[in-house]
Amino acid sequence: MQSLQDKASEWSGVNRDDAFAIDQINLYEKLGLQTFISLSTNFYNRVYDDEEEWFRSIFANSKKEDAIQNQYEFFSQRMGGPPLYNQRRGHPALIGRHRPFPVTHEAAERWLHHMQLALDSTTDIDSESKIKMMNFFRHTAFFLVAGDELKNPKQGIACKHASGKPAGV
Repeated sequence: MQSLQDKASEWSGVNRDDAFAIDQINLYEKLGLQTFISLSTNFYNRVYDDEEEWFRSIFANSKKEDAIQNQYEFFSQRMGGPPLYNQRRGHPALIGRHRPFPVTHEAAERWLHHMQLALDSTTDIDSESKIKMMNFFRHTAFFLVAGDELKNPKQGIACKHASGKPAGV
């Protein structure tokens, strides 16, 4: 049986080494908290204004301000900063926290679309860091899709981007 990490690599087209290259440098020290706040704010402004009702509906029961805070605290913590997310919410447990939501291939691609646009418009992030971050985000998005498959085992359709190559910015 294929592991969730292996499925994430296959479906995302990002191998583990590229996905976890974020661990080779402390992006929090390099970029600072405000950059993560800006990225998450930019991202969720796009998500909550998405033209696709099915995608917006995934977030309908969440307050935008809470979603922004959860995301920037998680990103800051995961990329070398203080454990802000753990202190406020406990262990991230990404699959469990996303279990109530339809984490499909289509939803992951839409999420990644908005994240790529948010990264592109966050000028405080250098291009090398953007590539590392997007590889991590792409792999993690499909890790969550693989985890969602545990509750919906018939979804096993490969992503259109699954090519075995790292994502570029």
